[in-house]
Amino acid sequence: IACVLSGLPESIIAAACARSGQRVLHVDSRNYYGGNWASFSFSGLLSWIKENQEKTDINDDCEDWRKLILENEEVISLSKKVKTIQHVEDFCFVDQDSAEDVEEAGALPKLPGFGASGAEGVAQESEKECPPAECAFQEAESLEPEKATGAEPARAMEGKDTEVTSENESSQSTASGESTLQLGKTEAAPSEISAQEPKKITYSQIVREGRRFNIDLVSKLLYSRGLLIDLLIKSNVSRYAEFKNATRILAFRGGKVEQVPCSRADVFNSRQLTMVEKRMLMKFLTFCLDYEQHPDEYQDYENSTFAQFLSTRKLTPSLQHFILHSIAMVSETDCNALEGLQATKKFLQCLGRYGNTPFLFPLYGQGEIPQCFCRLCAVFGGIYCLRHSVQCLVVDKESGRCKAVVDHFGQRISADYFIVEDSYLSESVCTNVSYRQISRAVLITDQSVLNTDSEQQVSILTVPPVDLGKPAVCVIELCSSTMTCMKDTYLVHLTCPSTKTAREDLEPVVQKLFNLNTEKETENEELEKPRVLWAVYFNMRDSSGIDKNSYDGLPSNVYVCSGPDPALGNDCAVKQAEAIFQEMFPAEEFCPPPPNPEDIIYDEDEIAPEETGLSNSPQTKPESSSEESSSRSSTAVQKEDKE
Repeated sequence: IACVLSGLPESIIAAACARSGQRVLHVDSRNYYGGNWASFSFSGLLSWIKENQEKTDINDDCEDWRKLILENEEVISLSKKVKTIQHVEDFCFVDQDSAEDVEEAGALPKLPGFGASGAEGVAQESEKECPPAECAFQEAESLEPEKATGAEPARAMEGKDTEVTSENESSQSTASGESTLQLGKTEAAPSEISAQEPKKITYSQIVREGRRFNIDLVSKLLYSRGLLIDLLIKSNVSRYAEFKNATRILAFRGGKVEQVPCSRADVFNSRQLTMVEKRMLMKFLTFCLDYEQHPDEYQDYENSTFAQFLSTRKLTPSLQHFILHSIAMVSETDCNALEGLQATKKFLQCLGRYGNTPFLFPLYGQGEIPQCFCRLCAVFGGIYCLRHSVQCLVVDKESGRCKAVVDHFGQRISADYFIVEDSYLSESVCTNVSYRQISRAVLITDQSVLNTDSEQQVSILTVPPVDLGKPAVCVIELCSSTMTCMKDTYLVHLTCPSTKTAREDLEPVVQKLFNLNTEKETENEELEKPRVLWAVYFNMRDSSGIDKNSYDGLPSNVYVCSGPDPALGNDCAVKQAEAIFQEMFPAEEFCPPPPNPEDIIYDEDEIAPEETGLSNSPQTKPESSSEESSSRSSTAVQKEDKE
């Protein structure tokens, strides 16, 4: 298997193939993992911005590789420069004069990378500075977490060593050796007065503490019962990462940000809702959990929007707003009643598994997830090469199948299957493809959009559009305990489907929530808003949902993966990876659980010489087949990784 680029779908496929015994070569022309799914330090992001603002094309005058092409072969050239990012604009709202000669302080290592040596890189662990303690969580009852545990829901940010286990999952986990997700435990933040003036942050401080930042190119959360969480646990990849549960769901209504009650405990403890509204909300949420059993309640509204359906359910305007924008998180105009009910049910089913909200966030950023699957691939023999571009695909004219790739060194590499990210395909292959765009903004701010006693909050906020037909904007605010920003700052991600440039789409929302003026220009009415210290806007290509037949002239054994999609979760990437894997190997299980090292049985004849320090001579040592050798090597790597 030859994989080009190390985005999330490609990394999952590579891990699944290596786990099933295939030989995998994973190359990427970039010098970092993840592609458009990557995370950067502050200086790394500045370099990425500069690279994407430059319009220079890469010219390849070397034609030596064409000598490797035979008469009965043809080539499909790949793109020399990735063109998935457009309209990059960055702004600084603090004084930069004192930051000219400032350099980043000591490193804050992320997940160890891999070189071309495959599994060898896995052993080179680097300790993370100030690592959070680990706290294992297992599944609890949905919607009523307080009833499942006999106390309030366990939260990673509260600093409690709590293990929540349901009877069914406990027995299954014990029987199968299934891993639990590791939720990072952070110290409880001291109580602070919400009106306390935020500390002054300078640009030189941001640059100096640049390695404290892990800034995602794509902003997503993990549904606690989503496909990615299930895959992480099933494949045991979850042991390579830590997670923090989102602590609150917010809503923007009447020009103010307020917290949304979503679980039963939140609803009955809420001071925003009257007793009548609490009963209305609980009655509707209970209906959504088993709406399929009551088709007469919604079948007359299948052609209506979800917003129109809500208006018939005897819900107050504030409840309709909460359900539409903060629970179902769907469009007011483009989502029908059935889709809205499905989204609401998914939200409710995810409550209570790992915390009081349905969402988890990986510590050190979303870019950790592709690297975790790359590590699994390397453990089972996958070979990784960064800064290694591919010139073309070599196609046999008679069979129409791809036989090999030619890299930038002029080497010809043969394989049976080829996985290519959409951005690597040339314009001649994508003539019939129509791409959408995603508008993104990343802000560094000095305080939260909604101050509370605890400053360590992970919040998600949906800002409804001002004009009908425009998309809603998803806002994710991350605190320093997520290991994505420096202390006393917040990292804010804004995402929506594009209608214009990213700045035109998102700056009106930024102006509603934040103060964009410099400290000297700030007026009295802007003092209550968090101040933006630094911001970047960019548009990212959305290639999700494009059928393979839309690409011209691709061989049947070349599979195309899409880049990030605008959805909040990662289900699209997981579905795509599993579909491609099953098409290649229909008889193989997708990412099966790794074997338990205690169950591995070694042949006494093989381990006896190792114990005595003796080895067979060349004359007496029997030659083993390549399959036997590969099997023993794989077993040894598994044992080494477990240890």
